[in-house]
Amino acid sequence: MKKAIMFLLFLSVILTSCSDATIGKLTSYGSNASVKCYSGGTLIYDGVSTGKVKSEAQSDGYFFRDKESNLMKEVSGDCIITYLN
Repeated sequence: MKKAIMFLLFLSVILTSCSDATIGKLTSYGSNASVKCYSGGTLIYDGVSTGKVKSEAQSDGYFFRDKESNLMKEVSGDCIITYLN
């Protein structure tokens, strides 16, 4: 019982110290995302992912599995990623 109370206390401290953006990022895991990428103001990619869109630390691009083709995609450019609930 004491462990459960300590866990709940710890969890409440963590969640209250996180920003809305951090909580949103954690809760969007596994959600589909709309991905729109632009180059020079021109739309170059418009699709939906099957799950979370990831970025690599050493890159300006993103990678994900495309919902329509079920293929892995890597995109780069000015991308807007909107998670769908």
